[in-house]
Formats: sequence, C-alpha cells, structure tokens
Amino acid sequence: MKKSIVIAGTHSGVGKTTVSMGIMAALTRRGMNVQPYKVGPDYIDPTHHTAICGRSSRNLDTFMMGEEGVRQSFHCSYNDADIGVVEGVMGLFDGMNSSDLASSAHVAKSLGAPVILVVNVHGMSRSAAALIKGYSEFDSDVRIDGVVLNRVGSPRHAQMIRDALGDVPVVGALPRNQDLTVPSRHLGLHMADERDYDLEKLGNFIEENIDLDGVLSLANEPLPAAPEECIPDKEADVTIGVAMDSAFCFYYQDMLDSFRRCGAEIKFFSPLEGDIPDVDGMYFGGGYPELHIAELEKSRTTHKLKDLSADGMPIYGECGGLQYLCTSYEIEDRLYKLADLFPAETVMTKKLQALGYTKGHADSPIFRGEVRGHEFHYSVTDCASDSRLAYTMERGKGIVDGMDGIYEHNSVASYMHAHPGSFPVDDFVNSCRKYKQR
Repeated sequence: MKKSIVIAGTHSGVGKTTVSMGIMAALTRRGMNVQPYKVGPDYIDPTHHTAICGRSSRNLDTFMMGEEGVRQSFHCSYNDADIGVVEGVMGLFDGMNSSDLASSAHVAKSLGAPVILVVNVHGMSRSAAALIKGYSEFDSDVRIDGVVLNRVGSPRHAQMIRDALGDVPVVGALPRNQDLTVPSRHLGLHMADERDYDLEKLGNFIEENIDLDGVLSLANEPLPAAPEECIPDKEADVTIGVAMDSAFCFYYQDMLDSFRRCGAEIKFFSPLEGDIPDVDGMYFGGGYPELHIAELEKSRTTHKLKDLSADGMPIYGECGGLQYLCTSYEIEDRLYKLADLFPAETVMTKKLQALGYTKGHADSPIFRGEVRGHEFHYSVTDCASDSRLAYTMERGKGIVDGMDGIYEHNSVASYMHAHPGSFPVDDFVNSCRKYKQR
C-alpha cells in the first residue's frame, strides 16, 4: 500500500523545509525507502531531498500539471517506496491570486493526503491553539491530522500549547536551533552539493523531538491516478546533451524522464569544463551562470555553440540558459562576451524583475503549443530590433512586451522555466531526430 504525508506550514520561513528534510533523513536512516516530493516550481529544495533520500525528488504543481498530472507523477515515481513525503510551499493555503490553485492544500487534496502543519510558536502559547484551529477549519477538504510546534521555548511552553489544543495531535515540539538552517542566496537556498549543515545532526534533532511512529501512523494511501500505465522509456535513437554543472543545475526530473520516454538518451556535459558533447540537440536549464561568468566567457563550449546553432542543431535554453546564449551579459558594469546565438544583451540587476507562474503559446521552429511554467530572475534582456520571439504570453512578463522565447535557426531560449506537464517534449525530441537524420 502506498503511503503519503504532506508537511506544510502556516507561512514561509516557519521551518517546514527543516522539518521535511529532517523527517526524510530520520526515516531513511531507519532503513525506509522515502520518495520525496516538493510542491511548486522549486528546483533547489528537491536537490536536498534527492541527496538525503537517494531517490530523485519530484515537483507536484497543480497549475503546471493539473490534479491528474500530480497524481500520475506521484504514483509513477513511488515504485518500491515505503512512504511519500511531500514538502509544501509558502503557507498551506497560499495559491495563485486568491484561490488555492497550486497551493500545498490543493496538492494535498489532489492526493487525498493528510497534512502535518508546522507552526512557529515563538512568542505565543494559547494563541497558537486559535491559529491551528483556524487552519483546521478553513477548508473542510484539507485534513490537518497532526502539528509540529517549532521554536518552542521550553517543555513547559510546549505543554501549555498541547493543553490548549485538546484533541489535535502534536507529533513534535522543536526547540530553537540555529545550527540547522540552510544558507541562501538571491534565487533561494544553496544547492545540495554546497551543503554545509550536518545531516547526521539534523536526523538526530528530528528523532529526538518528533514522534516518527506517530508521523507514520498518520500517513495514508493517496487517491489513485487515472488507469493509465506509467509510460516506459522508448529505445533511444537520438541523444540530447543536458548542461549540468554549478552554472546550469535547475531541471525537473520529470522533464528529463519525458525526454527518455520520447526516445532520447540524456548525455550530461559541463560548459564550465568546456565540454563539446557528440549529441543531436542541447538543453541549457537555469542556474547560476552569473556566479561563474568569467569561466563561461573563456569556455570552449561557449565559443563553439554559435556554429552548432547555425548548422541547425536544436538548442533550447531557460532563464540562465537564455542569459548564456545571448551575445553578452553585463554584471556590475563589466561586460562578458558569451555564446552569441541570439542578437540580445542581458544585464544583471539588483532588483527582482519577475516572479510567478507563466503561460504562453509557443510558435517556434522546434516546438509549438501551449506552455506553462514559471519565471524568477534578476536580469533584463535587451533584444535587437530584428529579433524574433516565439511565445505570446497570456500570463507572465517574458522578455519584452508580453513576448518570450527568442529564437534563431533551431535555437530557442526564454525566461520561462517550462514543465513537461505542458511542454511539447515530443516536438523538441523530433526536431533533434530530424537534425540527426539530415
């Protein structure tokens, strides 16, 4: 029987990431196979989940995937797991605009999964019970079956809240612990390979302060997915190079799996190392090119891409990939020459330029159709007057004037991070296949 639990918070910064990662670590240490998930379009938290559990974390997002897509991804990735642990996003009920769309609550309802609510009780006692009561009654379709009290001042403080809560089960009370925070930068937490917290200490902290058996007893079987078999990988007849290093590291596991299901072999390569892979197409995801910009300017990969693009190789980039594939990137008044696939210049800014979900219609040389995703960047891209843009945006900022997806030859790049729930993966893989067969 498949088991699932959602770890959600009353608001951002309440400690749900620490609690989620700690529960994953403690259960894994017990010898359990824990399948991790993250609500929303987050690339960074899943890297920590994956490192902790030894299984690829999956994103669950009802805007980008729909309710059925969420269930399908959950069931097809669960396999031999003992439990699925889903880390929420923001506050439990925070969704798009004033709705619950894409919220942790919406994902919990889509799965039929119980919620453990993380509450920062610093500075309050009995009032915490009122807060939890409000969350419990706000949406009768969301089951808050347990509570974790975070930043508890003392055992007496925790007991006062337990007494006020009555029948609501408190499965954990965590004392304040500044040693277990994960460092962050402008786009979020540090990646898992930069981890400077003690995973063993985190597991011990959770084991000592959370009733793990109580957590396991709350987990239940999720709602079934549509009666479709999980699609197996096709026999690979085309190879796609995926840039993967410290500069390009934002990828959905479901996107890579979708490439394989369409008959593509994935070959990872590092632009920082100057790799030139023997492939039929390339994918440059987001990441932190700005942190490695001097190395990228000198990279052999950077100097070779323009010729490959002119030859017709399908090349697809997102956000950091867009910045890298432009003519130049200006950071702190210094101009760096980059791949020059597109007649556009990017400038790093100190101010956030765009954040949120996106939806557009793509009409490009290598794929077409509606694409949903999200954007999050601190840069602006100035295109030449004759630049061609492929995405007409219904939602989101894009590059300029409600348009995104600059293209040249068979190369396309956008600020939008796309999700395979809508992205025309078949079209892109077929474009790579046609390039190979020329």
